[in-house]
Amino acid sequence: MATLKETKARIASVRSTLKITSAMKLVASAKLRKAQQAAENCAAYERELAAILEAISLGGGSLPQPVLEEDAPKPRVALVALSSNSSLCGGFNNNVIKKARSVVDEIGADGVVLFAIGRKIADSFAKTGLKSVRDYTELSAHPSYAEAAALADELVEGYRTGLFSKVVLVWNHLISTASQKPYVETYLPFEVQSSEESRSVDDLLADYLIEPGLRELYSELLPKTLRLRIYSLLLDSAAAEHAARTVAMQTATDNGNELLEELTLEYNKGRQAKITAEILDLAGGQQE
Repeated sequence: MATLKETKARIASVRSTLKITSAMKLVASAKLRKAQQAAENCAAYERELAAILEAISLGGGSLPQPVLEEDAPKPRVALVALSSNSSLCGGFNNNVIKKARSVVDEIGADGVVLFAIGRKIADSFAKTGLKSVRDYTELSAHPSYAEAAALADELVEGYRTGLFSKVVLVWNHLISTASQKPYVETYLPFEVQSSEESRSVDDLLADYLIEPGLRELYSELLPKTLRLRIYSLLLDSAAAEHAARTVAMQTATDNGNELLEELTLEYNKGRQAKITAEILDLAGGQQE
């Protein structure tokens, strides 16, 4: 059984840890509100842009698929996987790493070009010999539209020239503060997502005045849509990370408080037992 001195030291240690977890929870919660607002604003813009692109594509606007040369090297699959740079966010990183590994196992490591956005997933794959094209640590910590657009352009160029046969995205989607789910999405070849509403092409096009033509506008909007998709995922993943860390730190704080109560009770019982023993010793000495 632990001595009173040891129990008192553990109580002090738990209280010190509780200060850290409580502070981290407050910081993550504040960052979550900001990141969630940014993700929601971007998602609203993305939905509207997707609706316009859907109307144009149904109306006849499209771009031809790239034609590869016969002697071109066999294209590989580009895997863009998003994680955080730091830990203490529950199963956030483990879930997305597991999902990304399943994609790699299905394709084969030799057929994958990895774009690891986040230190945790980059380090995890580096241990298996699959290294990221470059370091995207800063992009994970501070999502930037300019850098996201540059990455999107690189992926599109690789697909257009036949370097990539396909581009796959893996990230944690924020469902709610308590729930983040890893998703896999095919980024390229690009397919217009049809809306759930059943509307005719004439109805869709009636909402827009299109100049100079459907094909020209489609070729202009498609790159913007692809760039925005990467940026949207960065914001979504960042919001999911802060949500996961908020929950993890709240759980750690709750567990710490329970442990503190148990240690305090143990300390008080030990202290009371010591006082009782001293009183009995004094009483025994007086009787003698």
